[in-house]
Amino acid sequence: MKLFNSNPLPLLAFVIGVTLAQISHAEQFVLFDRTFTFEQKEAVATKSHLFVNAKQLGEETPKDWTSPVDYRNGTVHVRIEVLDKPEGEVPTVWSLCYIPNRGQKNNYGCTNTPRYTKPGVYEKVVKMNEFWENDSIIWTEGIKQMSLVIKHAEKGGKGHAHNQPDLSQFFPTKIRVTMTQVSVGSKYKAP
Repeated sequence: MKLFNSNPLPLLAFVIGVTLAQISHAEQFVLFDRTFTFEQKEAVATKSHLFVNAKQLGEETPKDWTSPVDYRNGTVHVRIEVLDKPEGEVPTVWSLCYIPNRGQKNNYGCTNTPRYTKPGVYEKVVKMNEFWENDSIIWTEGIKQMSLVIKHAEKGGKGHAHNQPDLSQFFPTKIRVTMTQVSVGSKYKAP
């Protein structure tokens, strides 16, 4: 009885094919994908914040972002679809803040959406270990919510929309935000 084919090429091709499939498969999960309508009165009450709580995060959101799959040192693919906004071209941005179960230093860290002035789809990729205060989160303990903060893009920390002289430049607005977490060494694959 012959167990092995004398020609190893089919077996080698199979092994290479499986290996390439594993390498090209992105380890990723959708942190959240939500559509929000934000009115002026809500923005004043929440100081320009929208919230995505733990129950609204994706089912695959891990408790530990470092193991067995390393998302902490990977990237986040940020996609914002501006569905509706007031007339005018006020430069607007949203801070996207990870609120951890356990933190240190200031206890949260934020990346942001691309800057926009009109309706449309805007996307960017951000390295998880390069955004503002990313090391304030103890990633092995996971996150409990996300805070989204609408801001005037050119006013930095004082740019919260509810603090601007003319709130009608920002509200009402309707957006869809999708954040997809991609593991270290993987590339984002559109759903």
